[in-house]
Amino acid sequence: MFKPVICIFQAILFWISSCFALGSGAKKDTDRKALMQTAVSDFTFEKITAEEIKVSENEKKLCREWFDKNIRFAGSNGEKPAYNLTLGSKKLSANLDEWDFSAGEESEKGKYFKGGKTTYITAKSKKNDVSLKVEATIYEDNATCEWTVYVQNNGSGNSPVIKDFCGADMALEAEEAQLYVSHGSPSEADDFELYKTPVNFLPMIFTANSGRNCSFMPFFNICGKDNGYMLSVGWTGQWYTSIADTREGIEIKAKQQNFKTYLLPGEEVRTPLVALSFYEGGKALKGFNTLRNWEKDCVYPDSVEVLNGFVIANEFSTKTDKELIESINAINPDILKDVDYFWMDAGWYKYTEAWHDGVGNWVADPARFPDSLKPVSDAMAEKGKKFLLWFEPERVREDTFLYNEAMKHGTWIVADGNDLLWNLGDDDACRFLSDYIASAMVTNGVTAYRQDFNFDPLGYWKKADKEFYNGRKGICENHYVSNLYKYLDRLLAAVDGLFIDNCASGGRRLDIEMTKRSIPLWRSDYNCGNADGSLKDYVIEATQAMTYSLSFWQPYSGTNRYFHSEYASRSAILTNQSVYEPSPEEFNKYAAVSEYMAKNYYPIVYGGYDITKYLAMQFGDEAEGAAIIYKRESVETGEFLLTLNGLDPNKTYKLSNFDDPDENYILNGKELMENGIKLTISETPKAFIMMYSD
Repeated sequence: MFKPVICIFQAILFWISSCFALGSGAKKDTDRKALMQTAVSDFTFEKITAEEIKVSENEKKLCREWFDKNIRFAGSNGEKPAYNLTLGSKKLSANLDEWDFSAGEESEKGKYFKGGKTTYITAKSKKNDVSLKVEATIYEDNATCEWTVYVQNNGSGNSPVIKDFCGADMALEAEEAQLYVSHGSPSEADDFELYKTPVNFLPMIFTANSGRNCSFMPFFNICGKDNGYMLSVGWTGQWYTSIADTREGIEIKAKQQNFKTYLLPGEEVRTPLVALSFYEGGKALKGFNTLRNWEKDCVYPDSVEVLNGFVIANEFSTKTDKELIESINAINPDILKDVDYFWMDAGWYKYTEAWHDGVGNWVADPARFPDSLKPVSDAMAEKGKKFLLWFEPERVREDTFLYNEAMKHGTWIVADGNDLLWNLGDDDACRFLSDYIASAMVTNGVTAYRQDFNFDPLGYWKKADKEFYNGRKGICENHYVSNLYKYLDRLLAAVDGLFIDNCASGGRRLDIEMTKRSIPLWRSDYNCGNADGSLKDYVIEATQAMTYSLSFWQPYSGTNRYFHSEYASRSAILTNQSVYEPSPEEFNKYAAVSEYMAKNYYPIVYGGYDITKYLAMQFGDEAEGAAIIYKRESVETGEFLLTLNGLDPNKTYKLSNFDDPDENYILNGKELMENGIKLTISETPKAFIMMYSD
């Protein structure tokens, strides 16, 4: 265990960051200072074989036994549930005899439970008209379970005050635990950077920044000496997770951070969704790939796949419908065949001076699009392509359609400065907005939906608590976040085959609930150009580093390619990539590599965005895949020792240079993982790709 003084100082910093009203930037800096007391970012992982990476029968058994004991039959079996709340002055876990627990039958039905079996558990208070409902699903083939807790007031009067409403309040067994956690996306070159730290004996507190993820992502790998857990928290708001190594084990709490309120008659609220994956062997890469494979198998919508986009209009575009159609028809057929969707960003509606002052008017600008965007989307559909269109529905400006509509209702909008928040926490406002946006999508022929969100909502939620909800702490946020998911679900139901791009100034809304509905096609605003049109420092290397780090948690992500140089183009190879004016080889040349990136992930060498260091990573499975090695412009040596991971030690593999297939190597899996091969990379900078197959 590291020095107690450092642990105490770290815990104080985490506590300060979580308790005080710091601005998002100040909080991010404090959080980083806290984490860096004990954490490192440049480290290596143990080798793991193809057999070890698979979910074992014993891991499935461990998951089932834990799920049945701590979720499905908890309470009725005398065991404390893995969730908790305080009702009035009494904590659920300490007063189980005051609740009647009942578990329903397991069912394989459910929209978001692909490959899972769902049970609804109920618990009724014997002393109050309050009931709990737990929606719990186990995915046995993936050694993963998830649950969400709902509490409802069934009485005719207000309920007792509810607080400490935790989706997770549990202790897990793991000796000598190391915690892996990533930065969020504050639009900096080290967005999503992964850190490893021993788990402190005092709580390490991870929270969102004013309702979005700038400091941390709500995903955690708790890796013990012999076993580990992947913890995912689904809450697109001000989430809170604390982790500590105590005598009881690794103690974890996960909840909405700000919540303390009574419930009105008939009112219902919920916890964040909590997901837990189990793995043995004490190798962190087993946990990361267990999470990735569960997400691919069971979490992402069916519409999510490897996709390529062509950006036809950014937020500064002034093209008319005729000009857009002409540009679509003029695209080289060799490029067009590999395009899955056309992307039109902000500014397609009427605005005054800049694209953001017209949000709230979700009708195509009649001066440029007299017949809506339907002629443009029809031109895309004729070529078999989807139409992705940008919206920012939660932000409203004055003198727009949504603003004027909201003024007819007292609680539909929260005012605080120039950016007004559409109150999704109001059920009627949520239904109106979803109907309005769904209608706009149908009118304009939209088949892919891009949702952006460019300001912090927590202050608005707190203001609404005071102005609309009688000072009930956290009630607006709870209903808002719950209705956000309902809003997105209604859009998915309105358009067949719809896929949703999740953007919030980049990747500030990445969590497991949003993963059930969307992918991030634009994961970081660090890739945005500066006001003068220039790009940020080291943007190419930062793009490489973000792929390295985000791939631990999310198999699908995207960004844009700004340059047509080979090095820059290969730096943005992703499962979901978009381009302006691509060359014919932009997509099809690297299609196989993009497909591999949705399989298993194995980091090789981490160099951050440091141009003096190599960065390398491997994607694929035991049969085939690719390693991408980035030699940055100031790397001094041209020799690189490539060792692979996740292979069958007894199989023979062929490695070939992507640029020169005649340069190939034949080695067995054991040699490739233990000894590797020495490569000579003479060109600088260079993105060197090695393909492998058995």
